[in-house]
Amino acid sequence: MDAYSPIGDLTGIALCWTMLILIFCSYMRRNRSFRLFFGILVSLLAAAYSSIIYRTMMQSWQPSYTVPIYVTRLTMHATLFAVLALYVAYLAEVTHLSPGEKKRTSILVGLLWVSLFLYDLYGTITGKAFRISPEGQIFLGPSVFSVGYLVFVVINLSMLIYVRKRIFRRIILGFFFTEVLAILINLTQRLHGQSSFTVVSFCFPVMAMLYFFHSNPYDTNIGAVDRASLDDYVRRSLASRHPFGFISLYLPDFNQSGSSLPDELQALMRNTAPTIFRGVILFRVEKGHYIYVYPKKRNRDEAERLLKAMKLFHSSYDQFHYDYKIVIGQSVTPAAFIDYVSFIHYLHRSMEINTIYHTVPEDKDNFNRYTYILSELNDIYSHHDLEDARVLVYAQPVFNHQLNRYDTAEALMRLNLEKTGLVFPDQFIPIAEENGFIHVLTEIILHKTCRQIRLLTTEGYLFSRISVNIVAEELQSTSFCDDVMRIIHYNGIHTSQIALELTESENENDFLVTKKRIMALKEEGIKFYLDDFGTGYSSLERILQLPFDIIKFDRTMVIASRTDSKSSTIVKSMAQLFADLNYSILFEGIEDKEDEKRCCSMSASYLQGYLYSKPVPIDEMTRYFTKKSEALSGQTL
Repeated sequence: MDAYSPIGDLTGIALCWTMLILIFCSYMRRNRSFRLFFGILVSLLAAAYSSIIYRTMMQSWQPSYTVPIYVTRLTMHATLFAVLALYVAYLAEVTHLSPGEKKRTSILVGLLWVSLFLYDLYGTITGKAFRISPEGQIFLGPSVFSVGYLVFVVINLSMLIYVRKRIFRRIILGFFFTEVLAILINLTQRLHGQSSFTVVSFCFPVMAMLYFFHSNPYDTNIGAVDRASLDDYVRRSLASRHPFGFISLYLPDFNQSGSSLPDELQALMRNTAPTIFRGVILFRVEKGHYIYVYPKKRNRDEAERLLKAMKLFHSSYDQFHYDYKIVIGQSVTPAAFIDYVSFIHYLHRSMEINTIYHTVPEDKDNFNRYTYILSELNDIYSHHDLEDARVLVYAQPVFNHQLNRYDTAEALMRLNLEKTGLVFPDQFIPIAEENGFIHVLTEIILHKTCRQIRLLTTEGYLFSRISVNIVAEELQSTSFCDDVMRIIHYNGIHTSQIALELTESENENDFLVTKKRIMALKEEGIKFYLDDFGTGYSSLERILQLPFDIIKFDRTMVIASRTDSKSSTIVKSMAQLFADLNYSILFEGIEDKEDEKRCCSMSASYLQGYLYSKPVPIDEMTRYFTKKSEALSGQTL
């Protein structure tokens, strides 16, 4: 027998327990690779304890120890083979092999482990591999463990070579050198007739696993872990059907690169939540966005604890005065995974600063609708198909008060999606603007509008133009003018038949670029409307500097003009001022004859609203525009 000292196995046990303590005291994602890693640790502990018992009984042999020696020796080999097999499976998992490759690898190492164990068992039962005589003499046959160890080492090294391009090179080198170190320790001890360090040598690659893939250190200042850990927590809670509550704290002042929380605020976040909620975990999902999550099962008096937390927050706010948005909620039902960070961001969209929002069940359905629309917009953007059937063009005819007929219209966008049906602009335009999809939508509606203009012109309809809405951000693109002209020329219509409606931006830089782009397109013959006058950031000075053709008074101005004589005088004076400056005036939101009469008395050139027509599919403009032949026959009569 080789010389043996328990120091090696005791060191291995200490290392394994140290890693288990670190797992317990930190937050680690409980995915498949973690379960394999945990299995390796448990197998190593079992091997180390078995080795100590086996070697100790061998050194002080008694006849009653014979069977326990056989059992502990088999257990030691079986668990060490299990470590090697699980190590191969672990590499297959973390190196992102295909499902088929993972399955074949698992089958291979599983069959190898079973074969080695059965052979070792057979050799022990028959005495061909290991036997103790009644007198205590030991007979050793071929070393099953040495053969199995070499086979697994070859498999491990081969796999590292195979996956070397699928994972970061330094991680591959880390695994390679820790495994080489383990091999060298085993060879060295064999050369010196030792067997004390077999188990501890297996610990080195395991330590590499912990460091590279499972170390998720807390933010030492506030005790927070990362966003990926939050997703893992949610999945595990749903799988185990354990509901949880959450408090989201968003601090916009600190959600920027280079900013950090003051020490006093860090101490408050670090120390207070654990004293209020049992089992609470703090996740940092962005620099200035933190989410406290706690198990509802351990916080039965949740309402009282939330009340205490909010009182504490308000007293802290009186001290620090940092802007915030707080969302308080619980895991949604029925159980289904959602991205809670995106869910909270969605709720933030409609929240004012320094407000607290308590989620309601309807929020989940609204969020799911939002994410579906967002995914469809992303798909529309990615395909960039100007004929995309999901984008519909409606139009609302505009009545020309001076000509007493409809001769223009406003093109309006709708989405027709499989799961939601018709989606109106107020539901998807803000999403498209926030995510950078708006210009592709503008190109699609412009293309389809130009195509309809060409058809109306070919069929002899009498109209001046159809307008399309754009946003100020689009004008910041250097390619915007080229994109517009390319679509107009492709459809073979005159530039005067298209107008663009724009709501003014408050940004000075936007204003200067906007003016440049408008001037360029006006030189091509395109007319421009100032949309939504009376709302937003419109100012007389800015308007006079931009070469608009038509000022479009918002519906709110129409309503204001009929509330009292003072408001009516203001609206009328403004409309008259623009008319005197050679702007055409369009009032939108005309809903009855009273509105029509009043706006006509306020210098209106154009009128638009439900009094005349709601928005209809653009091909129905033939119901409103007059054919040239009909106009001529009317004049003849």
